[in-house]
Amino acid sequence: MRKVAIILPPRESFAPDSTGAIGLLVHRLARHPGLLPSVVLGIPSGRPFADAEFVAVPPSWFPGNLARRYAGGVAAALRRIGPAAIEVHNRPDVALFLARRCPGVPVRLLLHNDPQGMRGLKSARERAGMLTYLAAVTTVSEHLRRRYLDGITGDVSVLPNCIDLAEIPKADARENLILFAGRVVSDKGADSFVAACGLALPGLPGWRAEIIGADRFGPDSPETPWLATLRPKAAAAGVAMRGYRPHADVLAAMAHAAIVVVPSRWDEPFGLTALEAMACGAALIASARGGLPEVYGDAALAIDPENPADIAAALTALATDPARRAALAEAGHARAAQFDVAIAARRLDALRSDVLAA
Repeated sequence: MRKVAIILPPRESFAPDSTGAIGLLVHRLARHPGLLPSVVLGIPSGRPFADAEFVAVPPSWFPGNLARRYAGGVAAALRRIGPAAIEVHNRPDVALFLARRCPGVPVRLLLHNDPQGMRGLKSARERAGMLTYLAAVTTVSEHLRRRYLDGITGDVSVLPNCIDLAEIPKADARENLILFAGRVVSDKGADSFVAACGLALPGLPGWRAEIIGADRFGPDSPETPWLATLRPKAAAAGVAMRGYRPHADVLAAMAHAAIVVVPSRWDEPFGLTALEAMACGAALIASARGGLPEVYGDAALAIDPENPADIAAALTALATDPARRAALAEAGHARAAQFDVAIAARRLDALRSDVLAA
């Protein structure tokens, strides 16, 4: 049976101890039974997930930058595989390259980030042109769909990110823990989280706060000047910085935390951390930027990420009101069930069927 070839971005690992959000999402969908079996193609990096078919693609001799050489290696691998369809994640340049070199095979571009910030999609003319070259374009949120269609007309579908509820760890009891998990950078609002905890924790005896994450995904993430500046502020605020942890450890921490905060400054394309927090049963506090409101609906306290006092007030309100905290956590868990991988897989099958039929 022919397969769907899923193409990772050139710097995205497919190993459990170093993959990012895109790799995790691809892994969930690739191992889920669907209309057609799938094979994932990406860079050789560590020991790949054992429960999904993976083909390591070293960059080819093809002249040009890494993305172009990677696309050349992928094209060579696809000639051997002979896929029924190709799905390229988050790289318009790679999708266009493959569409030109794999005639007769439909190519879908799945966007996880703002298209207007991507080379080849920044202008309305470029985005309209991409729709004519590819079989389909899909975004992970309605927010990104609107950004893609800004100034143009066309058919762009939405496939929200998903979570496998069967993977969510069960905690015996919640701890009085306030948690931030994700990349520890300004865009994610880690400094606002620290400042808010500095305001709230003195009035919350028995509560503690932690940050899990680093500048990048992976144990070799560098110590940036921004991180070095944040560390003494975190220590003064009573926030423990745990550094990078594998994804399973992050989920385990969320399953024990009473409150998870997602204070993103930038317009989140989706907000996978918020979805994971709700699935793990934590009460969620999050900003209302980008695609985040599509994720949590009415199952979170919305805050201004630029206002630590606002975040601190939300922390205090939930920490001192167990009933409200429990109700919000229950609403979040019910909301997360709408994004289960089984639902996403059925939506993806329908999108694939449409492309293959066309």
